[in-house]
Amino acid sequence: MRIPIAREGYPFILAAVVPAMIAWFITPLLETVFVPLLVFVIAFFRDPERGIPGDEDSIVSPADGRVIKIEKVTEDRILKRESLRICIFMNVFNVHVNRAPASGVVTDILYNPGKFFNASLDKASLMNEQNAVVMKADNGKTFAFNQIAGLIARRIVCHARPAMKLSKGERFGLIRFGSRVDVYLPADARAAVKVGDKVRAGSSILGYWNVG
Repeated sequence: MRIPIAREGYPFILAAVVPAMIAWFITPLLETVFVPLLVFVIAFFRDPERGIPGDEDSIVSPADGRVIKIEKVTEDRILKRESLRICIFMNVFNVHVNRAPASGVVTDILYNPGKFFNASLDKASLMNEQNAVVMKADNGKTFAFNQIAGLIARRIVCHARPAMKLSKGERFGLIRFGSRVDVYLPADARAAVKVGDKVRAGSSILGYWNVG
C-alpha cells in the first residue's frame, strides 16, 4: 500500500524525528515542543488519495485551499492573452501536493525567482518566486497553472517537464509551507466556484471548458 506522505517530506520528517527522540530521553518539557512539531511536519506533507472526476469537460483544482479571486485578466508573461484566472490560497494546514487541472501535454515551464510576500496579496502574483506550467489539453485548448511561493514558503517543487504527458488529477509537485496556485483558463471557460469556496486538489471542479 502507498504511504500517504509526499516523498519530498521525508528529509523534513526525519529532521523532526531526531530532536523529538532526544527530547523523549531528556525531559518531558522538551517533548511538549518537539513532538507537536513532528506531528505538524507529518501532517503538512500528507498526500491522501483523491477521487478524480472522470468527465472530459471538467477542470479540477490543482491545490487544496480557498478561492480568493476569480477574474478575467490579460497578462504578458504566461499565456499572453485574455484568460480566466482563478486563484487558490493554501495555508499551512492544507495538503500541499499539487495536481494537474486537466489532461494534456506540458508545452512550457516558466520559472521566475522573486520575493516572498504573503501569497494572498495581489502583488504576490507579480513579485513572488513562482513557477508556471503551460499545457495543451487533450481538447487542444491551452491553459496554465502558476505555483507561487508565499510568506513562509521557500521552495517550489515541480516535477513537470516540457513534452511530459499529465493526466487530470496527477501529482506534479508541491510548495512547502504556505503558498498559492493561480490557474489560467481560456477566457470562454466557465467557472464552477466562487470566491471563498474551499477546494481540494484533484477532486474539486474549478470550471468547465467551452466546447460548444
